[in-house]
Amino acid sequence: MEITNFIMIFLEWLASFERRALILAASAIGAGFAMIAGIGPGIGQGYAAGKGAEAVSYNRKSGKQATMVMLLGAAVAETSGILSLVIALILLYANPLVELPGASIVVAASAIGAGLSMVAGIGPGIGQGYAAGKGTEMVGKRPKLQSVIVRTMFLGQAVAQTTGIYAMIIALVLMFANPLIRLL
Repeated sequence: MEITNFIMIFLEWLASFERRALILAASAIGAGFAMIAGIGPGIGQGYAAGKGAEAVSYNRKSGKQATMVMLLGAAVAETSGILSLVIALILLYANPLVELPGASIVVAASAIGAGLSMVAGIGPGIGQGYAAGKGTEMVGKRPKLQSVIVRTMFLGQAVAQTTGIYAMIIALVLMFANPLIRLL
């Protein structure tokens, strides 16, 4: 019962703010949440770089090849961070939600939800970095198989990116084609 009272008081407090200010504040929170996804690429790229160093230590002659695979794989691992950055920038600079009609609390929650959905990008960043690291490691051990290893690595990274893309689709729907507003 007390939690219900708290929620009602909190919602009344939120409703006391000017509509535009509430939506912009929620957008700022959503943009911050979106950038949490940068954790995944950071971990993934660090792993790939570590495996690159390890690969060079296995076989110095394959150093250039291993470094190239590490850089390519790490670049792909950054894509979920880039998708999250796009959503954060839209929320901050081209926010369609500010002019969206409907209950301000639903629109504000949509802004926060758009940012929170991008947290799903953590997984692809880590997974793609892991694939890059393992690809780099194997090129260091067997440089003659570089093309096959890189092809397989890229294929795996592409599949790993799907959840990041799904998250971006949900964020874009919440911002540009919000089905919740029609339900009001």
